[in-house]
Amino acid sequence: MMKKLIKFLGLALFAGALFVGCSSDDNDPAPTPNPPPGGGGGEDTTLSGTIEEDRQLDASQQYTIDGSVLVASGVTLTIPAGTEIVSNTGSDNYLAVLQGGNIDIQGTEANPVVMRSNGTAGTWGGLLLCGNATTTAGENVTAEVGGLVYGGSDDADSSGNIDYLIIRDAGAVISGDSQFNGLSLYAVGSGTTIDNVAIINGTDDGIEFFGGTVNVSNIYLENNLDDAIDWTEGWNGTLSTAYVINTVENFSTIVEADGVNNNPTIDGLTGISSTGGLAIQMKNASGATINGFTATGFQDLFDFPGTSGPAELQIDGADANTADDAVYASSQTNASLFAWATEAIVGGQLPANITADLTLDPTVEYTISGAVLVNSGATLTIPAGTQIVSESGTANYLAVLQGGSIDIQGTSTSPVEMRSDDGGDWGGLLVCGNATTTAGENVTAEVGGLVYGGSDDTESSGSIQYLILRNTGAQINADSQFNGLSLYGVGSGTTIDNVAVIEGADDGIEFFGGTVNVTNFYAENIEDDAIDWTEGWSGTLDVAYVVNTIQGFSTAVEADGVNNNPTVSNFTAISSTGGLAIQMKNASGATITNFTATGFDDLFDFPGTSGPAELQIDGADANTADDAVYASSQTNASNFAWATGGLTSEVLPANITADTTLDAAVIYTISGPVLVNSGATLTIPEGTEIVSASGTANYLAVLQGGAIDIQGSATSPVEMRSEDGEPWGGLLICGNATTTAGENATAEVGGLIYGGDNDTESSGNIDYLILRDTGAQINADSQFNGLTLYAVGSGTTIDNVACIGGADDGIEFFGGTVNVTGFYAEDLEDDSVDWTEGWNGTLADTFVKHTIAGFSTAIEADGINANPTLTNFTAESSVGGVGIQMKNASGATITGLSLTGYATQFDFPGTSGPAELQIDSADANEATTYTSSTTVEADFDWIN
Repeated sequence: MMKKLIKFLGLALFAGALFVGCSSDDNDPAPTPNPPPGGGGGEDTTLSGTIEEDRQLDASQQYTIDGSVLVASGVTLTIPAGTEIVSNTGSDNYLAVLQGGNIDIQGTEANPVVMRSNGTAGTWGGLLLCGNATTTAGENVTAEVGGLVYGGSDDADSSGNIDYLIIRDAGAVISGDSQFNGLSLYAVGSGTTIDNVAIINGTDDGIEFFGGTVNVSNIYLENNLDDAIDWTEGWNGTLSTAYVINTVENFSTIVEADGVNNNPTIDGLTGISSTGGLAIQMKNASGATINGFTATGFQDLFDFPGTSGPAELQIDGADANTADDAVYASSQTNASLFAWATEAIVGGQLPANITADLTLDPTVEYTISGAVLVNSGATLTIPAGTQIVSESGTANYLAVLQGGSIDIQGTSTSPVEMRSDDGGDWGGLLVCGNATTTAGENVTAEVGGLVYGGSDDTESSGSIQYLILRNTGAQINADSQFNGLSLYGVGSGTTIDNVAVIEGADDGIEFFGGTVNVTNFYAENIEDDAIDWTEGWSGTLDVAYVVNTIQGFSTAVEADGVNNNPTVSNFTAISSTGGLAIQMKNASGATITNFTATGFDDLFDFPGTSGPAELQIDGADANTADDAVYASSQTNASNFAWATGGLTSEVLPANITADTTLDAAVIYTISGPVLVNSGATLTIPEGTEIVSASGTANYLAVLQGGAIDIQGSATSPVEMRSEDGEPWGGLLICGNATTTAGENATAEVGGLIYGGDNDTESSGNIDYLILRDTGAQINADSQFNGLTLYAVGSGTTIDNVACIGGADDGIEFFGGTVNVTGFYAEDLEDDSVDWTEGWNGTLADTFVKHTIAGFSTAIEADGINANPTLTNFTAESSVGGVGIQMKNASGATITGLSLTGYATQFDFPGTSGPAELQIDSADANEATTYTSSTTVEADFDWIN
């Protein structure tokens, strides 16, 4: 049974920058008239009949095929680089190498050999090679064309050499059941070398193997209407680096195999379709081994109509996966490998109408001036790294019409970027499809008379990979504005993966009905709704991150219209300015799996007929309680380092993905989360100042595998503070040490992940750091600390840290084994020192000072008792309060303790008691006066 493939364009599909385009016949140059026979110094440029002696063509001449051209046994036909051979039309026009004959095609990357017809696609017979290798058809069998004979017993037989050959327009009809292929290989032996062949616009197969042992490498197949690659009669060679693209309807497959299974090998096969279709068909007992396979846009991946099955088709070491949701994206073969065979597109300004396939050049910066429409039947391909700069204003946008297609081939290292030329608002990217919408069929969009909506929910409008949209949201009319990415009735055959919309004046992404699925979506400072849907959208949105550090935005999610229950998973939303997280208008609803919301005034609003039951979150009705907390999504800004990384100014980037050293002469700022990604080290020299915007969305975090190196000194400490004295998020470090929360646990903030099994791991070094004004509210139950240590290992060194004036804890340990020396805490509103989840490191030389009423404790411990060790801990209060609180089963060993001015020295509200808190080798005793610590406030004179 054929299985449908979820059309997931890409991932590793377009790993390199694509510099060229795939042209159709509509873009081919008009054929040059044939020179008369006898031109070129007396050489006859008409090829016809049998070539009975060695012949070398002249690359300065254009040759004509007139009838069948046969290279006889013992004869070599040599075709130099740059030669063009143009065939007359008709099925009796082809070039064939007979058994024992040889062809030597000497094309180069700069000057390929071209063979084509003087008509349209399907009007000549292509190139045929007849060899003496084995075939299940036997020896000296007759081919389906021209009485040609092939097959023998010499598997190492050579029929010559082919390098850099382009074959166009093949596929002429032989009989009612048969057509020519582009390149037909009849029992060709492994002594033949075939490398770099492009077969374009054929009406039958691109390349077909009839038995034999020949190996082929680097083959490009574009719009061949039957099978791009076909084999039968027991071919058992190899095919390395093959790229198949179909933008035409009704092709058969990218691979069809028939006959016995001699298990040929294919390495690096990429197949792309913008029209659905079938990827691979294994007829009868056939099979193969494929190493590296990417299939994009196909309706069905596999078909096994014969006796073979998935076990006979081994892909990347496993049986072919026939599941409906199977994805193959392991081949790195992409069109850039075949730039020699496709036409480069040049020019800066995009046209008003794109009516034929067009591929941009990433070395050119393109401009938009007025509406740019990709018409039905055309595909606009935008390679990795391309930049498109639009004039601002309502009239400027890029739209894909019904039946048109866009293929944005950005990569994580070279995304495609679209923006305005002056920072003003423009119209963004619009895609109009034929999927269902409650607005009906062929309805008119709110902009430009665009038409959308139909009945094809699986339609593909192309692929979008790694796209950044900036400055969108131009005003359409009094009621409407453009969005960053507008999806009008777009079908599930469209793949959209890794899109970032930044600083838009209206919505980030809006779905107008349709079934399209989107993965990896990032929205930053969108003034209206970051994510919006209406008209019955029923697709999925997986891995989404929304951050707002601006005032007056509308929502992270707004939904309207009927409830077709779209699915949103792994969704994190952060606001440093309050606001509303999710609004469900009218009868709308959704199912959300894994949701983290931080910093919002309100989580939910249901102004219509729907309610919490229509919004299912993590398997339950939306919790509308004032103190509801959602922190189950592990999505964080590091997922989008491709769109936000790189230090380009004094503003620290959202993602630091490579080793970065700050300049102590610059005052750096934080606006939004700043994440030090795995593999990167952020080095902060002595004397550096970092000033953060206040609010929940503003913090500096070191992710698992990342590192920080704070190189402060006693004379020039590093300082981090808020810009206005209000709370911000402070410094967080996420490690791989053990914690009772388990491995890869989700933190209470921003989807951060922590916890592992490496207790000696290092997350870097901190020396002489001052943290001020921390403690921003995370949710109803939680606030940031000054220094938050999530499962940090003992290889991390932390010496001389001061937390001053924070609204929550000074330092908090969530499990881990890290040791800290020289800690100062002044006027923290919650706990100066806090630990939980089984921290078992050491804390030495600590001074805590309380001069404001209402704080919680000098020490709070919670969870199991892993018995951390504290030495020389001094705490002084001028306002009473509790000194040390041991919750649940927690405990510690303290050597050297001084407590002064606390109304209550010890509190044991859980199952632990004085015996679990050993102080100077004795149980904690409320009646005892503790003065044994040698740490004094003067030890921290380095604090400015």
